[in-house]
Amino acid sequence: MSSLDLTAPDSAAYRRGVLLVLLAGVLWSGVGIIVRLIEVMTEWQILFYRSLALSLFLIALIALRSRGRLITVFRDAGWAAVLGGLCLVLAFCGSIFALKNATVANAMFLFASAPFMAALLGLVILKEKVRRATWLAMAVAGLGIGTMVAEGLAGGFLLGNIAALLSALGFALFTIALRWGRSNDMLPAVCLGGLFTLVFAGGACLLNGTGVAGPLADAGLAMSLGVFQLGLGLAVFIAGSKALPAAELALLSMTEVLLGPVWVLIFLWEVPGPYTLLGGAILMAAIGGNAISGLKRRPPPIGVM
Repeated sequence: MSSLDLTAPDSAAYRRGVLLVLLAGVLWSGVGIIVRLIEVMTEWQILFYRSLALSLFLIALIALRSRGRLITVFRDAGWAAVLGGLCLVLAFCGSIFALKNATVANAMFLFASAPFMAALLGLVILKEKVRRATWLAMAVAGLGIGTMVAEGLAGGFLLGNIAALLSALGFALFTIALRWGRSNDMLPAVCLGGLFTLVFAGGACLLNGTGVAGPLADAGLAMSLGVFQLGLGLAVFIAGSKALPAAELALLSMTEVLLGPVWVLIFLWEVPGPYTLLGGAILMAAIGGNAISGLKRRPPPIGVM
């Protein structure tokens, strides 16, 4: 562990961590516009190519980080990583289906409900206590989610909204799996999630008769999602998160949700509905309020290896 005082405002490690987490949010926020630019491929084909690229990228990264001890890393990750990887199948599939069947703003705001789902699941499964401020934030978040889903129902986006909430549930379950296994290394679990999704999506492509072949441009965009948007974003986030408390991570990660709708508005002129904006603002206020209340507790940052 490093002996640096990472909580000091002028700490170089702290500043670097903030910049890296913000960069991760920017990278993650590009998913909506890239999915919109894919013209021909179905959701299953997009998932296949994204998962292929993600898995190869993370295998290379883990091999580099562990100096070739791939088998040891995955064995040490244990069953929690396997369970977490299975949960990510739901998260990955739900996110692409949501972005294809709802506005980007609607989908991304609903993705942001994952931390509250994780808090409830942690209470039920792991018997973790939920702070009073978090209970209040969850009640406010529920109001925001209800507002967005109501507009989705009226606008024909109900399937996309359901997919977005299932994606959030998948990410929440992934978090619980890692806590259950007491694992701090997300990369093996995410890599397994990519491999499981690759097999699942490939099977779905064969069963529905589309196959995995598609336009080269679409395949390139889908693979860029796996490498730059998800894989590189995750690697940068993990590097930055080691110097920051969890509550600050929650605040800084909101960059993803806030920027995602902005990109499609600027470049594709996709305008979200008024109730999506209202519900999203309520949800973001709940997340921000919960994170700020957590800052008062000043939880220690994750130690630098």
